[in-house]
Amino acid sequence: MIEAANLGKEVQSGDGRLVILHQISFRVMAGEAVAVVGASGSGKSTLLGLLAGLDLPSEGKVLLAGQDLAQLTEDGRAALRGRMLGFVFQSFQLLPALTALENVMLPLELAGRRDAGATAREVLGRVGLEGRLDHYPKHLSGGEQQRVALARAFAVRPQLLLADEPTGNLDAATGSQIIELMFAMNAEQGTTLILVSHDEVLAKRCNRVLRLVGGRLA
Repeated sequence: MIEAANLGKEVQSGDGRLVILHQISFRVMAGEAVAVVGASGSGKSTLLGLLAGLDLPSEGKVLLAGQDLAQLTEDGRAALRGRMLGFVFQSFQLLPALTALENVMLPLELAGRRDAGATAREVLGRVGLEGRLDHYPKHLSGGEQQRVALARAFAVRPQLLLADEPTGNLDAATGSQIIELMFAMNAEQGTTLILVSHDEVLAKRCNRVLRLVGGRLA
């Protein structure tokens, strides 16, 4: 599904260059659930951004379904993300001016889906929010906002789901509910999952754990 080959990322910092990732190589097969763990500052979120084509590496390459992301234009990478990827973020990333229903409909409408409304309602019902369709994010709890984000990610039936600390802003009980829901929907759709987390218990739920230490794969 996705391969990182000798992936490296450097940025300018003061008078020198700061190495964030160095010589990262791995493959994730279709249907796998893989956790990326490491201390704060180890490069986890940077790696996820590179895998999604939201940023480009300083060296090496990312192959998504055989396509080298660096060889695509920015529009080409966006189109590929739209077809294949779903995202769940720690900060939810919901649009405040849209209702829960409209937030979930948005990626479906962008994909030209005529059944956007019906599909969004169905998926929001799946995450237990059928009674909150017309609520705006500011009127939803953190757990409800993350469930909307989860519904939005799964509504397009992505081949690959990238989750960046999806329970980081939630209390333990709510976070546990979100994780159960994410793995259940992941199993139902056969989606490949790459999950960034500092939670070792959560990581053990995955098929495999990739551990970053100082920007290197341990």
